[in-house]
Amino acid sequence: GLPAALPALPLELTVLYNSLLFTVGASDSAIKGEPEGIHQGLLRVLEACGSCGQDLGTEELWEKVLQEVTVEELQAPLHRLGALQAAWWLAASRLGSVAGLFQLLSTAKDPGRAHCSEGQNKLLSVIKAWRVPPEGASLPLVQSAKDLKEILCTAAAFLQGLQELEAGNFPAALSLLQEAAGGFCSKKILAQIYTCLGCCAQRMGKPQTALQHLKRALQVDFQCLPALSHVAAVYNELGETDAELQALTLLYEALGKNPPAAASSSPYFLMRTELLVHTPALTSLLRHHHPSEVKYLLARRCLQHGRVADAVEHYLDFLSLLQEGLQQQVPLDGCSALPRIPEVFLEAASALEQAGRHQDAITVCEEVISRTTDLIPRVLRVEERLEQPECSLPGAELAGGLLSQKKESLCCLAWRAAGYLHQGWAWASLGKSKEAVTQFSRCLSDLLRVQFHGSGVKQTESLQPEVEVLQKIRLLSLIGRGMQFLELARHKEALLDFQHSLQISPGDPAAASYLVQALWKLNRKQEAAAQWQKFSQSSPGEDGQQQGQGRPLPLYLVSCLEQAMFPHSEHLARSIQDYLGAAAQGT
Repeated sequence: GLPAALPALPLELTVLYNSLLFTVGASDSAIKGEPEGIHQGLLRVLEACGSCGQDLGTEELWEKVLQEVTVEELQAPLHRLGALQAAWWLAASRLGSVAGLFQLLSTAKDPGRAHCSEGQNKLLSVIKAWRVPPEGASLPLVQSAKDLKEILCTAAAFLQGLQELEAGNFPAALSLLQEAAGGFCSKKILAQIYTCLGCCAQRMGKPQTALQHLKRALQVDFQCLPALSHVAAVYNELGETDAELQALTLLYEALGKNPPAAASSSPYFLMRTELLVHTPALTSLLRHHHPSEVKYLLARRCLQHGRVADAVEHYLDFLSLLQEGLQQQVPLDGCSALPRIPEVFLEAASALEQAGRHQDAITVCEEVISRTTDLIPRVLRVEERLEQPECSLPGAELAGGLLSQKKESLCCLAWRAAGYLHQGWAWASLGKSKEAVTQFSRCLSDLLRVQFHGSGVKQTESLQPEVEVLQKIRLLSLIGRGMQFLELARHKEALLDFQHSLQISPGDPAAASYLVQALWKLNRKQEAAAQWQKFSQSSPGEDGQQQGQGRPLPLYLVSCLEQAMFPHSEHLARSIQDYLGAAAQGT
């Protein structure tokens, strides 16, 4: 409440500077909002100099103070306080305000000093151009202005590098992040900067450079586990499966350990770079995976690369984690690597099938079927284009992007139908053709719940992903049931299933080959030969069109697709060629 006195102001401003730094250091959390006390301190400076600025904002107040206050004793404490103000603005990503303030600080002392050369970063140029005021022995500081300047330079380069990275300006991002890596920061922040450099290089199409940066991040701080997850992603991009799985295994083991208490790498700095850089872009790049997410990634990668035994082990470990309340531990949102839980069960069933554990696969699928039964309506109407929820409706933009009720029902139907599909293939592998036919029939019966309306039934490109998956399940189930009918010598029923398959997916190689085989077994050899010639003459592009276009097939259906492949192409072709040759000679 004392009136502002010019002789006491240097001490007053220094105490304010030190107290703000102590407050920051004690909280040890990211800086937010405006620093308490700076605005009032500036008003007291103006009051002591016979001026006022009660109606001015903080930026205008700084401009007035630095232009009007010329008392030499106040210059050093004002400059130090200005650097602190810049720290708060930098933490709020107010880069323009920071540049303007340092422009004022530099021109107040030397009008020609704050000049930015062409090609240089303006913000970094004006911060570097600022002359740090000398420290007086009578007024000790808890953190020197020189150190504060270095931290501001590093944070400014880091923040701008992140902004350029997010905007897709990769060369500019690389330059700024390299500048930050050579700056003044803790090992923790340096590892984060190298991680961002690795991500930048990866997006520039330079995976080897990315690996160098990411390995450097781990050398600096092995607790920077996001760098290890990015290493795995780069190896995946390079197709180096062994290295990717090794990185994921290391990541899983590291996440399972209790990390040692992180000793402060800069115990004598109250203001630190990590308190100034906390953007959503950085949070996204440094997202920590839950151990279960990594375990799932290990299982999925092993299954994708045919390492069936390892895949089974990882999937079973993951399913055991589910019993420990995984859904309460990991938010199943758009950021998580985990798919919907029924899909994980179906992938596990696929792995078990490929490992020859058919009965276990049947059991896992039964779990999916029983859990989804009550979630599917008796009839599902699907228009050519599914209705999309209006953005203005309440709940349309829930975190993680909740599916509409119709889409959710389609998902549940696809999961249950896929469960029956896998059970059908499992029974077939066990040599139980009748049981297999029963499960394939249940799958097809389930899919009859979907009623298509409009002209979009055959125009799969315009349909939603869930409907495309249902169509693929119907195709695979018809082929599977037709194959079992052939095993049971029920050739006419097999022929009908293969004909329906080709209606769903014209030109499908497996369905076409089995159709020819069914006709051949029915002794309709002339028709079989005609169909074989028709499909043989179609271009490879037409046959491959069904496989190569559209959205990727869910992983849990890949093994079913492989089981539906026709295995006797050469034998059948030779038989038909012999028949055609004999027919030609007879003619």
